[in-house]
Amino acid sequence: MSESAKPAAGRAGMLSLAIKEKTALFAAYMPHINGGGLFIPTNRPYQMGDQVYMLLTLMEEANKLPISGRVVWITPAGSQGNRQQGIGVQFDETEGAAAVRVKIEGILGNSMKSPRQTHTM
Repeated sequence: MSESAKPAAGRAGMLSLAIKEKTALFAAYMPHINGGGLFIPTNRPYQMGDQVYMLLTLMEEANKLPISGRVVWITPAGSQGNRQQGIGVQFDETEGAAAVRVKIEGILGNSMKSPRQTHTM
């Protein structure tokens, strides 16, 4: 899979997520959450409501997008249906988060209406 999430050196709670393919972005994006969110594969333990900081790289963009949010979804190891372990993070209500949501939805376009399975639904 093209996503990777691991704590950045020396920064607890900081995750790095690189999404290089539109299909991976579709699987990770959580449009059903108010303000949008992303599923982040990780085996690091989190609790609902934990604050998370991310550096997001989308497709072939050189710039990493800083974004923060709160854990609203947890898929534990060994979940039913062989779902990938990780967390769903709802974006904070900031201008930066809104810009990231608009960018993601622009990339996904009409594919957001697809009935294909995602990491969370």
